[in-house]
Amino acid sequence: MRYKRQITLPEIGIDGQEKIARTHVLCVGAGGLGSPVLLYLAAAGIGHIGIIDFDHVDESNLQRQILFTTDGVGQPKAVQAKERLQALNPEIEITVYEDELNAENAPDLFQAYDIILDGTDNFETKFLIND
Repeated sequence: MRYKRQITLPEIGIDGQEKIARTHVLCVGAGGLGSPVLLYLAAAGIGHIGIIDFDHVDESNLQRQILFTTDGVGQPKAVQAKERLQALNPEIEITVYEDELNAENAPDLFQAYDIILDGTDNFETKFLIND
Protein backbone atom coordinates (compact mmCIF):
# COMPACT_ATOMS: atom_id res chain seq x y z
CA MET A 1 0.00 0.00 0.00
CA ARG A 2 1.61 3.21 -1.26
CA TYR A 3 0.49 5.55 1.56
CA LYS A 4 0.67 3.10 4.47
CA ARG A 5 3.25 5.14 6.41
CA GLN A 6 1.05 8.24 6.27
CA ILE A 7 -2.18 6.43 7.03
CA THR A 8 -0.72 4.86 10.18
CA LEU A 9 -0.13 8.33 11.62
CA PRO A 10 -3.04 9.15 13.95
CA GLU A 11 -3.04 12.74 12.67
CA ILE A 12 -3.67 11.55 9.10
CA GLY A 13 -5.36 8.16 8.96
CA ILE A 14 -7.52 7.04 6.04
CA ASP A 15 -9.72 10.15 6.19
CA GLY A 16 -6.69 12.42 6.06
CA GLN A 17 -5.20 10.54 3.13
CA GLU A 18 -8.47 10.84 1.25
CA LYS A 19 -8.42 14.58 1.92
CA ILE A 20 -4.84 14.75 0.62
CA ALA A 21 -5.98 12.95 -2.54
CA ARG A 22 -8.72 15.57 -3.07
CA THR A 23 -6.37 18.53 -2.61
CA HIS A 24 -5.32 20.77 -5.50
CA VAL A 25 -1.89 22.41 -5.12
CA LEU A 26 -0.30 24.88 -7.56
CA CYS A 27 3.48 25.19 -7.48
CA VAL A 28 4.73 28.42 -9.03
CA GLY A 29 8.23 27.61 -10.25
CA ALA A 30 9.81 24.19 -10.76
CA GLY A 31 13.44 25.13 -10.14
CA GLY A 32 15.67 24.94 -7.10
CA LEU A 33 12.84 25.46 -4.60
CA GLY A 34 9.95 23.96 -6.54
CA SER A 35 11.54 20.71 -7.70
CA PRO A 36 12.03 19.08 -4.27
CA VAL A 37 8.63 20.33 -3.13
CA LEU A 38 6.99 18.79 -6.19
CA LEU A 39 8.66 15.45 -5.53
CA TYR A 40 7.31 15.36 -1.98
CA LEU A 41 3.82 16.45 -3.05
CA ALA A 42 3.66 13.68 -5.63
CA ALA A 43 5.01 11.08 -3.22
CA ALA A 44 2.48 12.12 -0.57
CA GLY A 45 -0.39 11.60 -3.02
CA ILE A 46 -1.64 15.15 -3.52
CA GLY A 47 -4.50 14.47 -5.92
CA HIS A 48 -3.94 17.31 -8.35
CA ILE A 49 -0.73 19.27 -8.82
CA GLY A 50 -0.44 22.30 -11.05
CA ILE A 51 2.99 23.42 -12.22
CA ILE A 52 3.57 26.85 -13.73
CA ASP A 53 7.04 27.57 -15.09
CA PHE A 54 8.06 29.22 -18.35
CA ASP A 55 11.74 28.22 -18.17
CA HIS A 56 13.65 25.38 -19.83
CA VAL A 57 16.03 22.94 -18.20
CA ASP A 58 19.62 24.11 -18.49
CA GLU A 59 22.67 21.98 -17.79
CA SER A 60 23.62 24.38 -14.99
CA ASN A 61 20.33 23.50 -13.23
CA LEU A 62 21.20 19.83 -12.80
CA GLN A 63 23.41 20.13 -9.72
CA ARG A 64 20.64 21.71 -7.63
CA GLN A 65 17.31 21.06 -9.34
CA ILE A 66 16.89 17.42 -8.44
CA LEU A 67 13.78 16.81 -10.51
CA PHE A 68 15.65 17.08 -13.81
CA THR A 69 18.12 14.88 -15.68
CA THR A 70 20.60 15.34 -18.49
CA ASP A 71 18.05 13.96 -20.97
CA GLY A 72 15.76 16.89 -20.17
CA VAL A 73 18.22 19.68 -20.98
CA GLY A 74 16.56 22.14 -23.35
CA GLN A 75 13.05 20.94 -22.54
CA PRO A 76 10.39 22.96 -20.68
CA LYS A 77 10.77 22.54 -16.92
CA ALA A 78 7.03 22.15 -16.34
CA VAL A 79 6.77 19.36 -18.92
CA GLN A 80 9.85 17.56 -17.62
CA ALA A 81 8.56 17.88 -14.06
CA LYS A 82 5.23 16.33 -15.04
CA GLU A 83 6.94 13.37 -16.70
CA ARG A 84 9.13 12.69 -13.67
CA LEU A 85 6.29 13.11 -11.18
CA GLN A 86 3.93 10.85 -13.15
CA ALA A 87 6.66 8.20 -13.19
CA LEU A 88 6.95 8.53 -9.40
CA ASN A 89 3.19 8.45 -8.81
CA PRO A 90 0.85 7.62 -11.70
CA GLU A 91 -2.18 7.97 -9.39
CA ILE A 92 -2.05 11.78 -9.33
CA GLU A 93 -3.20 14.36 -11.87
CA ILE A 94 -0.78 17.03 -13.05
CA THR A 95 -1.59 20.14 -15.04
CA VAL A 96 1.23 22.02 -16.75
CA TYR A 97 1.25 25.74 -17.50
CA GLU A 98 4.21 26.67 -19.71
CA ASP A 99 3.75 30.31 -18.91
CA GLU A 100 4.99 33.07 -16.66
CA LEU A 101 2.70 33.96 -13.78
CA ASN A 102 1.41 37.50 -14.17
CA ALA A 103 -1.41 39.75 -12.99
CA GLU A 104 -3.61 38.67 -15.91
CA ASN A 105 -3.44 34.89 -15.47
CA ALA A 106 -2.96 34.64 -11.68
CA PRO A 107 -6.61 35.11 -10.61
CA ASP A 108 -7.93 32.32 -12.86
CA LEU A 109 -5.09 29.98 -11.95
CA PHE A 110 -5.33 30.60 -8.22
CA GLN A 111 -9.07 29.98 -8.00
CA ALA A 112 -8.61 26.41 -9.26
CA TYR A 113 -6.29 25.46 -6.38
CA ASP A 114 -6.59 25.00 -2.61
CA ILE A 115 -2.95 25.82 -1.91
CA ILE A 116 -0.46 28.01 -3.81
CA LEU A 117 3.26 27.32 -3.24
CA ASP A 118 5.89 29.90 -4.09
CA GLY A 119 8.96 28.30 -5.63
CA THR A 120 10.12 31.44 -7.40
CA ASP A 121 13.31 33.43 -7.20
CA ASN A 122 12.13 36.96 -7.97
CA PHE A 123 10.35 39.52 -5.84
CA GLU A 124 7.84 40.66 -8.46
CA THR A 125 6.32 37.18 -8.66
CA LYS A 126 6.53 36.69 -4.90
CA PHE A 127 4.53 39.90 -4.35
CA LEU A 128 1.97 38.79 -6.95
CA ILE A 129 1.50 35.44 -5.21
CA ASN A 130 1.20 37.12 -1.82
CA ASP A 131 -1.52 39.50 -3.04
